[in-house]
Amino acid sequence: MQSQKEQAALASIAASAGLTAAKAVVGFATGSLAILSEAGHSLIDLGATVMTYVAVRISGKPADAEHHYGHGKVESVSALAETGLLFVLSGVVIWEAVKRLIDHEQHVVVANVWAFVVIAVSVVVDFLRARALSHAAHATSSQALEADALHFSSDLWASLAVLVGLSGIRLGLWWADSVAALVVAVLVCVAGWRLGRRTVDALTDTAPAGVAEKVSAIARSVAGVVAVEQVRARAVGEKTFIDLMLAVNRTLPLDRVSAVKETVNAAIRRQISEAEITVSTDPVALSNETVMERVMVIARNKALAVHHVTVHDIRDKLSVSLDLEVDGKLSLASAHELADQLEDAITAELGADVEVETHIEPLQAQDALGREAPPERVKAVQFALAEIAAEGRTIRDVHDVRVRETDDGEIVNFHCRVDPGLSVTTVHEKVDEIERALQQRSPSIKRVIGHAEPMKQEAAGYRNAN
Repeated sequence: MQSQKEQAALASIAASAGLTAAKAVVGFATGSLAILSEAGHSLIDLGATVMTYVAVRISGKPADAEHHYGHGKVESVSALAETGLLFVLSGVVIWEAVKRLIDHEQHVVVANVWAFVVIAVSVVVDFLRARALSHAAHATSSQALEADALHFSSDLWASLAVLVGLSGIRLGLWWADSVAALVVAVLVCVAGWRLGRRTVDALTDTAPAGVAEKVSAIARSVAGVVAVEQVRARAVGEKTFIDLMLAVNRTLPLDRVSAVKETVNAAIRRQISEAEITVSTDPVALSNETVMERVMVIARNKALAVHHVTVHDIRDKLSVSLDLEVDGKLSLASAHELADQLEDAITAELGADVEVETHIEPLQAQDALGREAPPERVKAVQFALAEIAAEGRTIRDVHDVRVRETDDGEIVNFHCRVDPGLSVTTVHEKVDEIERALQQRSPSIKRVIGHAEPMKQEAAGYRNAN
């Protein structure tokens, strides 16, 4: 894409140089102000195309420590300079044309065949270059090439006006050349105004038309986006930089929020290929949040570990109880202060009349060093578990027993099978009973973790029948 822009700019330099020389020679030879104004216009175009070439080379450089958004606006600066040159040329031509209209006898214009030939050639070249540059500008989103295309397009109409003026001279209308020069000046002013307006819009970060609405519609269609709070967009060269603020459910985990952002980013890129997108999220509370979800969000925001959250509505009064895990080495005073802060935050969220009860317990050690217990110890624990399970008649087939020794005591893990028709609450209570009974039999065991699996339906039916 960068090479395409540079090739288009180099071709424009060659075309402008050739036209400038030809128009200048014929203009001075014939004394035609219209042709001389066209030569001046082409000379400015030559300088402009040189600036365009330099601009597109610089604009292709990647972002660096001083230019975080790249160098795309160099093209806008180049286009603004070209706009100024166009207005300067128009002013000079208008001044000279008015002088010739007032004192026409001092300026004789010769409309010979060479004048017609050079302008006719100019029309053809301007048409071909304007079309080629317009195509390249559209393909590369280059403001500098677009400015060049606009120059050649205005040159085309200005050359046609000069042809009309030369024809008027041949018909004996002495004022035709000066009027043609005025038309050229007006056309150049119009071209400069159109170019300048777009260039100023780019330099002042005017949002590209329709981009904000398009981005909002795309983002709203992505699952997980509650609302689009803000869209900001600006064009820098061929890229469109987009800053997007999305509202998302505050109960979503961080990995889910990250997935929503990535999905929005990819969806926008499919529609706007050269977009550079920054997506930010604003966690918001939804009207359908449960009390438990609100409590968990509060605990998560305070980086506190809570579990066994229960919520009861007792005579129009809300009661919340939960287990709070804290570092076991903390003093009771420090742990109680954490619990008070959590309870105050829950009260502030749910209302002053809410009843909050917090059970403080030590946080399980993380990354504690351990070692496998001797095989005879594992067999002893497995036998005890099987014996305890047989007494309860609910837990069956205790297997995959593992015993690890740590500095704080033994950690026991086991799997078992239960009737798949039992409720989770019932199974949890029965597994807890086994865990407590095992710890009573062996005080060296610090923690027991049981994993219940559903037994096969036919086995469950057979056991229940017996």
